[in-house]
Amino acid sequence: MSHTLHRRGVPGFTNDFILFAMSAKGVNEVGAHAKLKRFLEIIRDFKPVNIGDMKTGNRFIALPDYIVNNAQDTSIVHGVFDSRENLIKALKAVKEADLGVSVIVSGLLHDVSECCSAAEIKPHTCETSLGIWGQTKRLPDEDILRVTTMCGHGQVSFNLVTKIIEDVKTGKRTLQQGAEELAKPCQCGVFNPARAVALLQEICCLWGVRTA
Repeated sequence: MSHTLHRRGVPGFTNDFILFAMSAKGVNEVGAHAKLKRFLEIIRDFKPVNIGDMKTGNRFIALPDYIVNNAQDTSIVHGVFDSRENLIKALKAVKEADLGVSVIVSGLLHDVSECCSAAEIKPHTCETSLGIWGQTKRLPDEDILRVTTMCGHGQVSFNLVTKIIEDVKTGKRTLQQGAEELAKPCQCGVFNPARAVALLQEICCLWGVRTA
């Protein structure tokens, strides 16, 4: 899986980890819903800031119990952590459960490697992003990209980020409310609202507000 590899914002890209699980089509997908449900039940115990399933949505558009109880054989289920300690604990618990499905950790390569070592896990494969190619001058400001790339499928629009920034600066929303609104379009639930709060706070200190 590569849709979580394109987050931007180094330095400052820390304490942002995605832990997710999936079955392999034609290999072990039949009956996998029970294993994926158990995966979600396990990681919920370690305070993820977001959870989700590509089939049912994330915790800001669906109740967590609904997400957990409706895992399907072909689901890809996710948990997002803003704490290395909680991620390591979750990794240890998932390893102990030995569910028999693919488990992926996404984050900065060095950080992920350290967390896997702490959990006594040897990664099978490593993937990395080569960045954005093509007509990069057409991209929005880097501040916007740091937010939108937390949704690997590009469902958080550039204009929505700008609108949320303006709402926060004019007092229409709090930072937390703004971050949660940005998390909603990310169906899979890989968007990190805790990091979004920090990014919005930083951006709001630098940006002005458009006036009519």
